[in-house]
Amino acid sequence: MDVLEPARVSEWATRDCLGIRVVTPFRGMLGKRNELLDELIAWLAGQGIDDVGPFFLRLHVIDMSGPMDLEVGVLTPTALAGDARVKPSTLPAGRYATLTYRNHSLRANRALLEWAAAEGLTLDRHETAAGDVFGCRYEAYRTDPRTEPRKTKWEVELGIRIAD
Repeated sequence: MDVLEPARVSEWATRDCLGIRVVTPFRGMLGKRNELLDELIAWLAGQGIDDVGPFFLRLHVIDMSGPMDLEVGVLTPTALAGDARVKPSTLPAGRYATLTYRNHSLRANRALLEWAAAEGLTLDRHETAAGDVFGCRYEAYRTDPRTEPRKTKWEVELGIRIAD
């Protein structure tokens, strides 16, 4: 894993986005992410929308031994209309624990979680029977997947909202 920007706290305003939200098993989750990215990119092109970015993977509920509730989306400069499949949403405002890396998502996530714990930060999450529910946990792809297909080359910003 290449750390491009070390773990830190970032403050974010509410950010508008469009996305496709699904529940899928942890195994094969990244394949599903890739399918949804392709679908979203094609939808945006079909709508004539190109002033967007970055694309992201948002993890709403994590159960690494069961289903994952996730959203593949893209930030938009303003709120835009979607449809039955691609829906408008927001990434909520707040303080976020963030880390920017290239390659090895699991290692980067572990590093950010360990840093947040060492800093005494309480993350916006709670446990349920369905898994760990997050107020907002995402991986924003600073590298545009439309121009760089090699995922190991992508610059990725992890973000996990800190509890108020």
